[in-house]
Order: sequence, then C-alpha cells, then structure tokens
Amino acid sequence: MTRVGRGALVALGVSLGLVGMVALNIGPLVRASMTPGGAFDAEVPPPAPDYTLAASWSALPDRDDAGDPTPTGEAPIDQRLAPADVFYVHPTSYVGSRWNAGTDDPTLNEATDRVATGIQATAFNGCCAVYAPRYRQANGTAFLKQSDDGDRARDLSFVDITRAFEAFNARRGPDRPFILAAHSQGAALAQRLLEEVISGSPLRDQLVAAWLIGGPVTLEGLRERAPDIPVCQTPTDTHCVIAWNARGEGFQASDFEMFRTDMRERVCTNPLTWRTDGAPAPAAANLGAVFLETDDRALRPGFADAQCVDGTLVIRHIGAAPRDLPSRVLDHVLGAGNFHPIEYQIYFANIRENAKGRVAGFLGG
Repeated sequence: MTRVGRGALVALGVSLGLVGMVALNIGPLVRASMTPGGAFDAEVPPPAPDYTLAASWSALPDRDDAGDPTPTGEAPIDQRLAPADVFYVHPTSYVGSRWNAGTDDPTLNEATDRVATGIQATAFNGCCAVYAPRYRQANGTAFLKQSDDGDRARDLSFVDITRAFEAFNARRGPDRPFILAAHSQGAALAQRLLEEVISGSPLRDQLVAAWLIGGPVTLEGLRERAPDIPVCQTPTDTHCVIAWNARGEGFQASDFEMFRTDMRERVCTNPLTWRTDGAPAPAAANLGAVFLETDDRALRPGFADAQCVDGTLVIRHIGAAPRDLPSRVLDHVLGAGNFHPIEYQIYFANIRENAKGRVAGFLGG
C-alpha cells in the first residue's frame, strides 16, 4: 500500500483529528473498514479490463498522463524516443471491502495515478517508455494474513497482470529491452510474473532488471523459481533483481505488515551502493529524495542513509517527508519507522540515475 485511499480513511482521519489519532489505536478500525464481509465466491468479480483500450492503462508512452512528471528543473523526455520500456505494477491504492477492486472507478483511478504511478513509475521515465496497467487489485487484507479467499483474490489480480504484460509486449514490439518495476502488492505480483512468465523464456534476455521494491523477495526463492534471474550484485548488473524493504532502526512490525509464506531472509539491495552487502552508505550518497505528489518537486539531496541488516534496509538518519492527512493516518497505522509508503521517493534520484545506467550498459554490452 503506497498511501491511504481518499475514502473511509480520510473521513476517519478527519473525525479523529491528529491529536486523537496519536492517542488512539485506530488499526482495528482501519482493518474493519477494509475487510471483506463475505467469501470470495459471494462476490461477482469486477469486469476484466480490456488492455487494447487506453482507459485500461494508468500510463502509456504516447499520451500525457501520470507517467510523465519529472523532478523540478528536469525537462521531460519524449517517451516515444526512449531506448527501453518499463512495465510498472502499482501497489494497493484501494481501501474498501470488496475482494477485488474494479478498474472503472474514476476516483480510485485518480488516486492510483497520483499516489502510485505518478510518484514511482516516473523514476524510470528518464530512460524508458512507461507502461502502467490498471488491474483488479486485491483487497489489502489478502496480503496481511493467508486465507483461501485472499489467495483467490491475488490470483485474479495476477490474471490481469499476465494479460496486461502480453498487451505490453504486443504494443512495444519485439526485442526491445525492458525494466520490470513494482511496489508492495505490485511487487508480489511482478515477482510471480518474473518466475512464471519471464524466467526461462526469450523475455529473460530482454530484461534489463526487475525492481521489486517493498515485496517478499528472498534469495532462495529466486534460485528455486527463477534460477536464470539472480539478485543484482553491482550497480551495472543486468538480467537480475533489485529489492528492499525500508525500516527505521528498532522498528516493531504491526498487524499491517505483509504476511510471509517464505520465512527466509529477504533480499536487500542498498539503493545508495546497489550492492547487497552490509556496508553502510551515508546520506551524502543520496542524490535526492523527490516527492512528486507535492507542490515542491525539488531534489532533496542527502535525505536518508541506508544499510542492509539481516534482509532489511535500515535507515538511521532521514529528513522530514511531506505527508498529507491521509498519508499521516497510514503512517500511524503502519507504525513509527515503517518507510514502506515512501520506499521509492526516499531514493528517487538514485533509482533514476541507476536505471539510466543499467539501460545504457545493457544497450552497450
């Protein structure tokens, strides 16, 4: 989940007030507001998106949309001339009580565009044409605790992602290099796409790298299910995976942490060094956090440090992130020191420059 949707949680945050919110444990209220009231079979699934239609995409390279914004002072490029493509799978933007959200809700789509595609996929528009499908995203509770209903909701989401990926490949033409990028729920779905569709196919050789941020990636799991796509070990590796989960020192997990079916140590790529070792990187190596969801879209260099510790990207020093009321509600629910909602924004400029470099290296090699 990148940010609380502008529905029940906005009203909840306003009614509680910030002072009351801090004093009150609102986690159970939030969970209740987003928990489906019945079994998966009791619902008629929303209509499947038609990926031949532009309306089924949050971003496409041949139109003005959420995939276009750039940091202050950087002129946008014409994505139609980009040397590579990015297939971006957005995180949970739906806060409601259905097992799967539809793709034809204008309010939900606007939220997805603004607080997912617009602040994450845009990290790649300096090197790549941005393709970001809408999909019948699963209810957030499907990622908090294992259940048969939750499994089926995630399966329905994955059906859409595989169909969107087929449409992506048809749209972009053969043999072009591409990046796979995702966050949170999107990272879990993109990891499955990597393992079941890309690995072992000619698409693997077209893959520059997969950025599976805020997801459940483990080294052993990749070795078992995608042995030809390892974890990236250097800033220039290609055909490989990048992943991290960012937390503050001493963070205590809440009930809203993504559940783990694989209890092995998660992959941690340090976005300031692009290595998986435990060497700390100072905030001075941070080229700039960027918060494109705000009016101030300037680079914020030196915003945060980073160190991989036992599979977690630990942040000890971090600047003040601009957060509106719904986002502050989300931060409170997730717990102090949980930087999951801003895992892209904190290291935006480093992601942007490294993606450019990997694409250039891929094309030059």
